[in-house]
Amino acid sequence: MLKAAAYLTLGLAALGTLAQGSQSMGRVQAWGAPPVAVHASELATAHRAGQAELFERSAGFSPGFDDNETIETYCVRCHNERRLRGNMSLEGFDAAAAADDAELAERLIRKLRAGMMPPSGARRPEERVLEELTESLEQQLDDHAARAPNPGHRSFQRLNRAEYEASVQDLLSLEIDAGDYLPLDTKSAGFDNIADAQILSATLMDGYLRAASEISRLAVGDPHVSVEEATYRVSRRASQTEHVPGAPYGTRGGVSVRHTFPADGEYSFRVSFHHETTGQLFGDGRNALTTDEESPELLEISIDGQRAVVLEVPRFMHTSDPDGVNLRAGPVFVQAGPRQVSAAFVRRAEGPLQDLISPHDWSIASTSVAGAYGFTSLPHLRDLAIRGPQAPQGVTDTPMRRAIFNCRPSEGEDGEACAAQIVERLARKAYRRPLDDEDRRGLMTLYQAGEADGGFEEGVRMAIEGMLASPHFVFRMEEPGAPAEDAGAHRVSDVDLASRLSFFLWGSGPDEELLSVAEEGRLSDSSERARQVSRMLAHPRSR
Repeated sequence: MLKAAAYLTLGLAALGTLAQGSQSMGRVQAWGAPPVAVHASELATAHRAGQAELFERSAGFSPGFDDNETIETYCVRCHNERRLRGNMSLEGFDAAAAADDAELAERLIRKLRAGMMPPSGARRPEERVLEELTESLEQQLDDHAARAPNPGHRSFQRLNRAEYEASVQDLLSLEIDAGDYLPLDTKSAGFDNIADAQILSATLMDGYLRAASEISRLAVGDPHVSVEEATYRVSRRASQTEHVPGAPYGTRGGVSVRHTFPADGEYSFRVSFHHETTGQLFGDGRNALTTDEESPELLEISIDGQRAVVLEVPRFMHTSDPDGVNLRAGPVFVQAGPRQVSAAFVRRAEGPLQDLISPHDWSIASTSVAGAYGFTSLPHLRDLAIRGPQAPQGVTDTPMRRAIFNCRPSEGEDGEACAAQIVERLARKAYRRPLDDEDRRGLMTLYQAGEADGGFEEGVRMAIEGMLASPHFVFRMEEPGAPAEDAGAHRVSDVDLASRLSFFLWGSGPDEELLSVAEEGRLSDSSERARQVSRMLAHPRSR
């Protein structure tokens, strides 16, 4: 009887709320059952007869409210325009039209799912009433999203450093380190390709402009380039006993780098070593490098695997010497282009190397005795510097020049027609779309300025510099396509879809086949799109 009385009290309270404006009839909604009209007097009679549970089951009665009344009764008292708890107001919110205010509905769903509403200590309905409210809101939002999907906001996206490197490699067959020109990318949640996090600062803009100038010179080659020095450093923790990838076999330690020589000419090399502090061991406080007198170390400098210079590391090198702990070699004639340059020690025997104090596989740069480097006969390379060209002699054919110059003007012929062909081909690939007349005019204006100053090749180089500095290369901008049903949305064009696919799967722009398919309007076909995705996944660029 107590249980029946409790149900009666709750049921009458519910009916009193539901039947406002009507004294005889209330409509209640059962859990998963159709609405049933119940007369208040019938319900009271049934409870007084002790048949409440049977009546509730047969009538499909639930002591909860409909969605709006649940919100009004349990939520609005805190979440109104006056109190505004949690910076959320539910006044005027219509649960039957939740999709009209989807953002507010999502906030309400999250709080209901987390058990935060109603809060602890506040009056709460039965859990199944809250569950019904939550599922009803979720279902409305899901149905609305299925009928009218929201593509979201699309920001124009800047190439990050990895994408910039890959795009330059694909366009010009030139390997670069974007870190030489561009600052670190801003990350969001650990990702460096989030458009909204990719700010464009003055420093970054200057880096893109400098990169465009230097990369175009490296790609085309510059017979009038001035002498420059590039230095490649070796970590103190790098092993000097193991073979370094890229260096010739039969060597150990050192460094191997990919260096682009801008012109044919003579280049000199400099290597330096980490010194040891001998003062705490021998009392003279000298900074020096010592090696075995009977069998001094040999350092080999090679270019593309071919030995260019062999240096003998002296038994004793002091920082007070004119060259300090440095060795110099050259000049050596090198043709223009990217080449693998290595500076490594010649391995003369198998087995452990002579190292008086440091553990095996360590050298003076990683050994500490009493707070100083240990005494050892094993030198540790600190850096490799390449300087030149001295007396440049022109530029030979390189992979970059072959990627650029697919035609050349005949002697005495105006080179503008050939330049226009080169610009059209490269800019279409750089901009990842067909060119328009404005693009052509701008790039050919740059060609004409360069050609007047330094001839045909300088004109082409100026046009390439303009491409690399263009927002159409640095940013992935999309043109609005055909309008979609939802106002403000548009369909992604085939060309923009090709760019999205290639950067997602390859981290670079589309290749010739993908771009051609997109220009023909065939990429929007699902079967062709699936074929292209399968091809791209099998391509080495996706690995």
